[in-house]
Amino acid sequence: MPATDSLLTTLGLLVVAAPALLLAVFFTAFLLNHRMQEETIGRLIQGTISVSLLAALGAAGVMLARGVPQFVIELGDWVITPDYHLKFQFILDLLSLSYSILTLVLCATIGAFSTRYLHRERGYNRFFVIFAVFLMGMVTAALSDTVETLFAGWEMVGLSSVLLIAFFQERPAPPRNGLRVWIVYRVCDAALMLAAIMMHEINGAGDFDHITGRHAWPEHDPLLIGPHFALLGVLFIIAAAGKSALVPFSGWLPRAMEGPTPSSAVFYGALSVHLGVFLLLRISPVLDSAPWLSVLVVLLGLATAAFAYLAGRVQTDIKSALAFASLTQVGIIIAEIGLGFRYLALVHLLGHACLRTLQFIRAPSLLHDHHQLEDAIGTRPREERAQWEQRLPAAFQRALYRFSLERGYLDTILDRFIARPFVALFSWFDGLETRWAAMLEGGRENKPEAARTVNDRP
Repeated sequence: MPATDSLLTTLGLLVVAAPALLLAVFFTAFLLNHRMQEETIGRLIQGTISVSLLAALGAAGVMLARGVPQFVIELGDWVITPDYHLKFQFILDLLSLSYSILTLVLCATIGAFSTRYLHRERGYNRFFVIFAVFLMGMVTAALSDTVETLFAGWEMVGLSSVLLIAFFQERPAPPRNGLRVWIVYRVCDAALMLAAIMMHEINGAGDFDHITGRHAWPEHDPLLIGPHFALLGVLFIIAAAGKSALVPFSGWLPRAMEGPTPSSAVFYGALSVHLGVFLLLRISPVLDSAPWLSVLVVLLGLATAAFAYLAGRVQTDIKSALAFASLTQVGIIIAEIGLGFRYLALVHLLGHACLRTLQFIRAPSLLHDHHQLEDAIGTRPREERAQWEQRLPAAFQRALYRFSLERGYLDTILDRFIARPFVALFSWFDGLETRWAAMLEGGRENKPEAARTVNDRP
């Protein structure tokens, strides 16, 4: 099988190398302040993504034809000590290839849409530099076989997401909302980093096969027993909750709609919002280490789905409504993972991402068609409430409406119990530093005054 291994290694590296080349070209042109032609950008995007997609499809075809359930591509050992082993490697299996192919197909679609949608936009080149960072991060995270590789892709996705939320930087709201999303991402990134440290403390390495075994996904060895695996599962759940906007971190999702429609479609409707789902699918054996972890995931998913449904019912703009509709399905997928339906969750993820991407890129023209319909009939179409809502008491309906309108008070809760205490603590440190600096500078100011007095003598 050496020929097969060599072919799979070449195809797997090509899946990552093509987006890396695209990022290098765009970023170099951006640093040199070279404004590339729109037609050139479009061809580069479609060409590199096509090469990467063909390589992923080729690898999947070879693995199916040769009966290879999974294949690991090692990129060498970076740090080796008696108690620590750091390395980067990719894995080709059902989960990684499915998610990477989905990423490439949707990014190719959004790339073609963006070249027309953002025609003559002032930040056209800047958008596609960030878009290339996102593509590289998604492919890296999808094919990762170690927590270090996953974290590298995870960070690239988070950085590009925040930069595109704040894309229209001349307005005050986008940068402010981008900063809010970045704060939430920092929380989930900290949890993922702690999980990576714990994996190294447990096994001395960050390889996922140390916690899942050598079997192809979703099979695994029933070896995960102990409180350390339960704590590891909690950290992974926090990381996934922050990235996928699960309760109580759901407040950042509508803020992300400040970005351009293409970024909303591919990030928060299709790919980025599912990255937490992908993480839970990858480490699903950890959830089996303790029954209460699976119960926690189910409850978290159902709570997110219920919250997103209620909040989505009262949204007045189409992008926020689609964002909460997407979050509803993400919550259901999370519940499926907790119940052990891993194949069902993967199929649900793939189908939902494609549908939501289509809805987001169709939204601008749909609004145009809807306005034409209103002009034709002379009034706005009447919206009927659900039957179960009409049977509720009036007071409860008002309370439920306010709860939905305030988006579950999640922003208020996070501000009061997380953001404000941290701000107050660091404000106290800032005041302490200011007083200490003023005291030191007071002593320094006397010396120049004395020197000036001596020098001014006749």
